[in-house]
Amino acid sequence: MVHRDELEAYLNGLLEADRFRDYGPNGLQVEGRPEVRKLVSGVTASRALIDAAAEAGADAILVHHGLFWRGQDGRVVGWMKQRLQRLLAANMNLYAFHLPLDAHPQWGNNAQFGRVLGLEIERRFGEQELGALGTLREPAGLGAFAQAVGAALGRAPLVVEGDGRPVRRVAWCTGGAQGYFEAAIAAGADVFLTGEISEPQTHYARETGVAFLACGHHATERYGAPALAAHVAERFGLVHEFIDIDNPA
Repeated sequence: MVHRDELEAYLNGLLEADRFRDYGPNGLQVEGRPEVRKLVSGVTASRALIDAAAEAGADAILVHHGLFWRGQDGRVVGWMKQRLQRLLAANMNLYAFHLPLDAHPQWGNNAQFGRVLGLEIERRFGEQELGALGTLREPAGLGAFAQAVGAALGRAPLVVEGDGRPVRRVAWCTGGAQGYFEAAIAAGADVFLTGEISEPQTHYARETGVAFLACGHHATERYGAPALAAHVAERFGLVHEFIDIDNPA
């Protein structure tokens, strides 16, 4: 068992939450019961996850995508009202960590995504050094590499081919990090992996020769929250359950 405030303090310190310029508040977003015995982790604080966590008897939920974002409508109506109503009715705490969870060198989304792909972070690049760069043990053709990525994630990535060079230097940043592609090119990558793609990246890939793989926002960010929650559960003697709410995006 751990007090909710002690858990928040530990998470804030571990993830160095204060050093990031983020799009919303990190840490405890909704206050629930004081004592935490069971922790549920998930990617997004959706209504489906909140309902599943309440059904599982959770005292707290730990997610990557919380409820509150810079610039959103501040009214508690519609989907926001429904999510908050369920959290408050169940007296559950909600912890959310966005960029701090992406960046953590051990429990973060990028580190855990790299682990799934058999890659270690050798150095970082891009704004707030959120991008990761690693090297394959053996160079691979793009087709074989993309197939291996699809097998690891359970879904085929969208592939924009470059100039056909062998894949050796791999850059990645989970989620909606398509804007990091130019920094990945400058860092010397042969291929860049992220969750989403926008219109310009197709042209960058074709014109620079660096391949681009859009692997799914949710698919690339399924690994950080449960890894962090499992660590926390072991440290404080909690029960932990990861609940993956399917999302094709």
